[in-house]
Amino acid sequence: MHLADRISHASRTRKLDLLLETFGPTAETRVVDVGVTDAGWGDDPRCATTNFFEERYPWPERITAVGQGAGEAFRARYPHIPYVHGDGCELPFADGAFDLYVSNAVVEHVGAEAAQRRFVHEAVRVAGSVFLTTPNRWFPLEVHTRLPLVHWLPPAAAGRAYDLAGKGWAREVRPLGPAALRRLFPPRTDVRIVNLGLTLVALAGDRVRR
Repeated sequence: MHLADRISHASRTRKLDLLLETFGPTAETRVVDVGVTDAGWGDDPRCATTNFFEERYPWPERITAVGQGAGEAFRARYPHIPYVHGDGCELPFADGAFDLYVSNAVVEHVGAEAAQRRFVHEAVRVAGSVFLTTPNRWFPLEVHTRLPLVHWLPPAAAGRAYDLAGKGWAREVRPLGPAALRRLFPPRTDVRIVNLGLTLVALAGDRVRR
């Protein structure tokens, strides 16, 4: 397992532990995971940092997975998990359809602030509790590009740096700090932001154990 994979694996293990401790889900908890990938799983399937939640959650059969791909590879790997092709900013579910909403490192990819707000409001709409993570803007390493400090530059300068590094796609990533993440939630939502250094976790809903 490469160093980056080991770091990712440790981070995701810590986040899963936080989810289980905070919300105390059971085999009856209805869960939606928004932003799963339909990509490959690399050379070492034991690494399992891709779709980590599906790999490690104790009751995967209670998950409904949402992604933007066709879902063929996902369904082949997880035939016991329903897969829904959908947009996280406009989910095809009724209000309160789930007990727990999960999304790992997706909100920074959905667009500008207005789109990020729609994404988070949809989370609150479809589930009683929300577990949403994103890389921490104020951590000195930008985790998508693995470049230090570039994401702290003004947007135009950061964009030029990404282009020079051959990572122009990073222009579309919009990282969030704790205050910005909190502001995406509807007013009067009971939300707690947990800063894990590299990652921020937003915990919201009636079942948050403080």
